[in-house]
Order: sequence, then structure tokens, then C-alpha cells
Amino acid sequence: MNCRDMHKYDDIIDLPHHVSKTHPQMPLSDRAFQFAPFAALTGHHEAVRETARLTDERAELNEDILAALDMQLKYLEKHLDERPDILLTYFTPDSKKKGGSYTTAAGQVKRIDEYKRAVVLTDGTHIPIYDIVDIEYIQMENLKFLTE
Repeated sequence: MNCRDMHKYDDIIDLPHHVSKTHPQMPLSDRAFQFAPFAALTGHHEAVRETARLTDERAELNEDILAALDMQLKYLEKHLDERPDILLTYFTPDSKKKGGSYTTAAGQVKRIDEYKRAVVLTDGTHIPIYDIVDIEYIQMENLKFLTE
């Protein structure tokens, strides 16, 4: 820094601070907000994260698999009083974007709700029949292993 730069503002440095007659001064507590971080793209980070979240496409089942599932559901319906232990794999549509995920639920079948077209497990889980892609029968000791 040279000598000329040091004396550049000598003519105004000792002048009194200007106070407006028309605009009131901002309280010190409000002045701090001027220096708060500014997020110009509010929600952008969440939108990027949502876009990056992967979903699966619903698999189209062929007629043979649909027929096998139908037979298994009829078998389940005939043996409801035995409370069979099963593993149901089903598609869960994503509420925010196209696609979804495959979920497996283990439990005992309580009933098959014909009106809502759903399998109801004893824990209250309702699984739409349309979304079921696989039904497996399991034994009780295997169920305990899966839920631990």
C-alpha cells in the first residue's frame, strides 16, 4: 500500500455519521439478520436427493405365474383356519415418483378380503392381491429367524 492510498480518504474520515431524518434506524437485533446465510435455492437439495432415489419398475407377470399365484391364493383361502405362515413378496408403488419397490412380508394369513382384493395378515398388514408377485409357505421356526 503506497502513501497516496493511505491518505485517499483523509477529507471525509472525520465527518460525522449521517442519520436519516425520514427513515428510522434499524434496531441492532434486526441488523444481524442481514448477515444470515441465504439459501437461494430453497428445497433444491431435497429435490436432488429425491431424484437420485432409485425405484424399481413393476414387473409384468406372464400368464403362467399369474395362474400359479391364483392357485396359491385359492389354496390359502381353503386353509385359512390353519393360519398358514407365509412369505409374501409384493410391489409397493412409490408415492412420489414412477416405480416403487419390492417388499417381503412374513406372517400368518388372517383372511382374504374379497371386497378390497387384499390378503390380510394377523398383524393387520393389508397386501393388495394385484401387487403380489410371490407366495412362499414357511414354518414357524423360520418366521422367528426372519423377524429377528
